[in-house]
Amino acid sequence: MRILTLTHGDDVGPELFAGVATAAGHELEGWDMPRQGPPPQDVDAVAIFGGHQNVGEEARYPWLEDEYAALDAWVRGDVPLFAVCLGAQTLAHALGASVDRRDEQLAGFYPTALTDEGAADPVLGALPREFEPFNGNAYSFALPCEAVLLADGPCPQAFRVGDRAWAVQFHPELERPSFLSWFPDRSLGDVTEKLAAWRPLGTRLFRAFLEAAAA
Repeated sequence: MRILTLTHGDDVGPELFAGVATAAGHELEGWDMPRQGPPPQDVDAVAIFGGHQNVGEEARYPWLEDEYAALDAWVRGDVPLFAVCLGAQTLAHALGASVDRRDEQLAGFYPTALTDEGAADPVLGALPREFEPFNGNAYSFALPCEAVLLADGPCPQAFRVGDRAWAVQFHPELERPSFLSWFPDRSLGDVTEKLAAWRPLGTRLFRAFLEAAAA
């Protein structure tokens, strides 16, 4: 498959997911929204990643409107999507849901649990019923009216729209270099150990998405 990886700057990207996709024989095409503008629509699948920007900042980042339009078109066109953090928020907004600032920013590993629907889902169901992913978000999404909640934690953590679009608020793709670039003044503590423990789970999750996308 030809997978478009939609990014929002230099310090975000597919990271762990890149290796999973290439090992499975898929082709990744990078697309930086702030620099390149409206993305191509004729792709086999799309993965959308995080960024420091937020829904509601369209005056400062007008390309967000292009992203909303592209996400809506991909969903309507039944293109397989996997959206992470800001990508999950822009997807929720594109489908009519609210995205709001939290009282406190999340920055750490948080207990999260699959819902019954998540446990039965072909993608999120690749994870254990309870897990502890990394969140780094000051905003969170409400569920679009047609969405199914798949995981919950300190905020809604994952949803699916239809049979081809998934969104997660946490960062399953995260690797150590990006953590260091996002939080340069923060002590690593047990981060290295937790990221290493997360790696096989993130691999299983994205591999499950690739298999669902190719089906």
